[in-house]
Amino acid sequence: MPEDTNRVALAFSGGLDTTVCVPLLKEEYGYDEVIGVTVDVGQPAKEFDEAEETAEALDVKNFVVDAREDFADLCLRSVKANATYQGYPLGTALARPVIANAILDVAREQDCTALAHGCTGKGNDQLRFEAVWRNSEMEVIAPVRELGLTREWESEYAAERGLPVEGGSEGRYSIDTNLWSRSIEGSELENPATIPEDDIYDWTQNPSGKTAELVEIEFEHGEPVSLDGEAIEPVELIETLNERAGAHGVGRTDMMEDRMLGLKVRENYEHPAATVLLTAHEALEQLVLTQEERQFKKQIDQQWAQKGYQGLIDAPIVDALEGFIDSTGERVTGSVTVKLEGGHCRPVARESDYAVYSQSAASFDEEDVTGGITQEDATGVAKYHGFQSRLANRAMDNARKKNSE
Repeated sequence: MPEDTNRVALAFSGGLDTTVCVPLLKEEYGYDEVIGVTVDVGQPAKEFDEAEETAEALDVKNFVVDAREDFADLCLRSVKANATYQGYPLGTALARPVIANAILDVAREQDCTALAHGCTGKGNDQLRFEAVWRNSEMEVIAPVRELGLTREWESEYAAERGLPVEGGSEGRYSIDTNLWSRSIEGSELENPATIPEDDIYDWTQNPSGKTAELVEIEFEHGEPVSLDGEAIEPVELIETLNERAGAHGVGRTDMMEDRMLGLKVRENYEHPAATVLLTAHEALEQLVLTQEERQFKKQIDQQWAQKGYQGLIDAPIVDALEGFIDSTGERVTGSVTVKLEGGHCRPVARESDYAVYSQSAASFDEEDVTGGITQEDATGVAKYHGFQSRLANRAMDNARKKNSE
């Protein structure tokens, strides 16, 4: 193509939305060439095959970018922040900025003048993509949102044009999969009263009859570095725990989620590895951090998770939050053993050289000599404990008696 070609980079999956976007970007927006960019953050291999086949049928040059390591590193950053949103581990939210940055890099390399996605105007992903892209010099285009397209219209349009798509590869559900989580939504699941069938799950199995399993995770400065005594890289760690914990049914969430636009939606998630690592990390923090640090860190963690959910992990406040997280994380070094059983993951042992714990001080069976503290020393504390409340209650009782006389 000539150097002055008007070229747009499209976040491309090969599904209905992005397939329909290809001709629309040419016909409705006047672009000479559309290039696709598919970013690997741990999706099933078949999704890349489908994207490649669709791109070839559309005569679209498609670039595949392996961003699994970058995404895994971000997931482990989220573990240090104990990051969950309304009770579930962040997955799709963390993947979107990684994907958006990878697409932006390709767009610049290919001299594109614009970036496009197939997100609707009702979801969160449009905001997460554009938070990254609008910091660039390129135009941002959202055909599905801007043209007010529906799935029905897209299906009819694809059929009329003979586009190589059958309404998506995941059947009646909208499914998003990455290393860290698998989300399932749509169809009858949109009704909060619907009880999902087990067949919506892929990573997690029914744990009935499964023998309990112990897993030991070692952390250094808040980051997991080994599994059952063997050093392991982030991507392999996550994949291994997804398989092992998923076999016990660990990591399912069925919830009503509040989106950024104010919509409340029904979401189902699978996140076995995330559940295990978050559980183990928090158990180790309980051992090594002081009460004041843990209380304050909950506020820090909540703010980090909020920014992560919004796709704003590059915001200046995140750097500030991570300053505290990294400082306390220096002592989050040690090992935690968790038990996988019956769909649950719970810590059953933890050990660290930085433990803020004295067995003799806490024991009922022996007298502590650490710091010269004895049981009798608690007598004075017990006398003062609640003193002001007792004084206030006594004053109110006396005032009522006086007023009633």
